[in-house]
Amino acid sequence: MNSNREIDDIDVDIIRVLQQNARLSVRELAAKVHRSPTPVFERLRRLEAEGVITAYSARIDMMKVGRGFTVFCNVRLRHINTAIHNDFAAEVHNMPEVVECYNISGEFDYMLKVQVPDMKSYRSFVTERMGNLPMIDSVQSVFVMDEIKQSPVTI
Repeated sequence: MNSNREIDDIDVDIIRVLQQNARLSVRELAAKVHRSPTPVFERLRRLEAEGVITAYSARIDMMKVGRGFTVFCNVRLRHINTAIHNDFAAEVHNMPEVVECYNISGEFDYMLKVQVPDMKSYRSFVTERMGNLPMIDSVQSVFVMDEIKQSPVTI
């Protein structure tokens, strides 16, 4: 398998359609990209095998599931090395409130996207979860007032 193979326009079309609706059957997907089902099926399996398509998921209305309070939480660590990074990453993986986590450059070391029911829940998250991690120096919270755009990444 050549993992360095470049994707072509047909692959891009398949990916774009799947990003809008990953529940399409192969026949429906093939119709949308104006190809026959068998070659589309083969391309789809190849894109999965090569790791271009890594997963399928559903977008959730977080308000409807009681987690509509979104905060970007910037974290500065006391020190940074491989062991501390790994420890912090392991802690974050065990926090269901954290839906995304990025190691960033600049004034802070990490940016977390946190989704909780309300301000009281976020305060509890910061004081009880984050506040108990010995590697954390400081936390800065940025509260989302309105979501303007959320879309899948396009290639």
